[in-house]
Amino acid sequence: MKILNIHGYRGSCENSAFVALSAFNAEIISPQIDYDQQTPDEILFLLNDLWQQNACRAIVGTSLGGFYAALFNVRYHAKTVLINPCLLPFLHLPSISGSQEHLIKTYIRLFADIEKIDINQMLAIIGEQDEVISTHDLTQNLLGKSRCILVPDGKHS
Repeated sequence: MKILNIHGYRGSCENSAFVALSAFNAEIISPQIDYDQQTPDEILFLLNDLWQQNACRAIVGTSLGGFYAALFNVRYHAKTVLINPCLLPFLHLPSISGSQEHLIKTYIRLFADIEKIDINQMLAIIGEQDEVISTHDLTQNLLGKSRCILVPDGKHS
C-alpha cells in the first residue's frame, strides 16, 4: 500500500513517521515541504498531485502535516493517522513563526472543511506532554476519545 506522509512545520520528509512506516516495508511518498515559502493552496496542490500520481491509499500527517492530512481525509475518505495534529494552525503558527496575516486567513478558510472529516477512517496519536500544540482536546472532541491514542510521556516530536 502506498502512504502519503506529511511532515510538520520545519520538519523533515524523513521524520519519525517515515522511519516507523519504513520498518513495515510500506511504500512511502514523503515530500519535503517548506511551509514558509509555499502557500497552503500551493501545498495542497502539490500533495494532491502526489496523491493522485502515486495512487496512495492512506495518509499520515504529523503536527501541521496533520492539518493537511485531515483535509485529505475529507477529500478522499482515506485511511488517516494524525500524530500530534495542529488542527488550528491559525492559532499556533503566529507564535511559532510570526506567520503573515494572509496565510492565517487561508488556514481559517481551510479549517471550515475539518468538520467534514470521516472519523471512521481516522485515528490520532497524541503525546500527553506535547509542549508545542495545546489544543489536542479539540482533536479528542472531534474524533471521539476512542479514536485517539494517548501517549502518557509523549512529547511533540
